[in-house]
Amino acid sequence: MEQFGIIHFGLFCLAVMLLNATPGPDTAYIVGRSIAQGRTAGLISALGISVGCLFHAFASAFGLTAIIATSALAFTIIKLAGGAYLIYLGVRMLFSKPAVLIARSTEPERRPLQKIFWQAVLTNILNPKVVLFFLSFFPQFVSTDANHKTSAFLLLGATFVLMSTLWNSGTAFLAGTLARRASQNPRYKLWLERFVGTAFVGLGIKLLLTKQ
Repeated sequence: MEQFGIIHFGLFCLAVMLLNATPGPDTAYIVGRSIAQGRTAGLISALGISVGCLFHAFASAFGLTAIIATSALAFTIIKLAGGAYLIYLGVRMLFSKPAVLIARSTEPERRPLQKIFWQAVLTNILNPKVVLFFLSFFPQFVSTDANHKTSAFLLLGATFVLMSTLWNSGTAFLAGTLARRASQNPRYKLWLERFVGTAFVGLGIKLLLTKQ
């Protein structure tokens, strides 16, 4: 990878694996959709998260991430929008009518997959911590004397998205499988959704308190 201006590529891959193993808003959204609507919805969510990561990869390669991270106004807007959006999703799960949730035990809610996809994209894009991660993390693996730094950033971004997609897809499959088994006990599935909704609200509040 040194010919592309990338250094310590193995360490980069290891760091990405550890990052994916750390729960956050992306994981919470994927697990939430998998529990509510099954593995297909979870996999669509994983793809949406990957598209959001692609956005950040291109932004970091072409300088947009740096602008957002150094602009107090832009950072605050993204932080408030992202935190509010997560809280909104969490509150919806917390206050869904039990009768509807119990009905899902036999037939999952048919929310359009396109809507699930774009919600996942927004969840990722509106997370300022992802912006800061791409800004502070990626440059460590690009040589300062690289001739084509933009290409190096894009290649690292593609690697990040590929690894994250594989991890998130596995998470969706596992969560969807557990939810299918839990569907035999409607009350258990209800509390699973309540738990994920609480996690969404907590992550949203944490995001609102993020400092630049």
